[in-house]
Amino acid sequence: MFSEFEAQMSSEARPFPCVFGVAGYRQDQLRYLFLDPFDIEVLGAQLALFVAESRSHGPNTSLIVFTRPRPVQTLDAYHRKMWHTLDQLAQLDKSPWPDTIPEQIDHPMWEFSFAGEPIFVVCSTPAHVMRQSRRCSTFTLTFQPRWVFEKILGTEKAATAAFAQVRERLIPYDSTSPSPLLGRYGAADGREYQQYFLTDDNHTETGCPFAKLAHNETSPAKDREQAA
Repeated sequence: MFSEFEAQMSSEARPFPCVFGVAGYRQDQLRYLFLDPFDIEVLGAQLALFVAESRSHGPNTSLIVFTRPRPVQTLDAYHRKMWHTLDQLAQLDKSPWPDTIPEQIDHPMWEFSFAGEPIFVVCSTPAHVMRQSRRCSTFTLTFQPRWVFEKILGTEKAATAAFAQVRERLIPYDSTSPSPLLGRYGAADGREYQQYFLTDDNHTETGCPFAKLAHNETSPAKDREQAA
């Protein structure tokens, strides 16, 4: 799985659209978790450790979570698995939800948060075909702290240039046009949760199954169902 990821990040002939991820890879600022079996408690412990150490890794850091390849499921199944995972992580979280982040998901300022840190999440799956920028040979989650964007997109000029570069790379990389859901955090008509999981086309975008995550409720048992 790492060899596939490495080839994707290092390709000069076919540059990966996320320039921040490529920069993080090249500067050895990314961190990796190979989760087998798919154990939510292990994921929560490792994500908390990453959050605690993230600022020491560099300005383009992310945690890439690979799972063992299994028979390919539908996009809807992977979408449900992603949100189920985030909900279970929220149940495990021992830190208070950040005061600056609304708990209601359908809000322009909402962001998944863990260990007190707002985090942008990206889900890649083997069911993605047209949207190659979200394709991986296994169910994969990327956790990118919100402060990473605040550092690299700190000015309007920097943000405009960065988004233009990403969009320029997306057009030849994917076999479908860039999703209209991609946008800037906090925009009144935008929702971060919609960007976590993008479908293979722009006609059947999938919503979120939760109004809010079950933060600080009873911790779940190990996720045997999702490992199957």
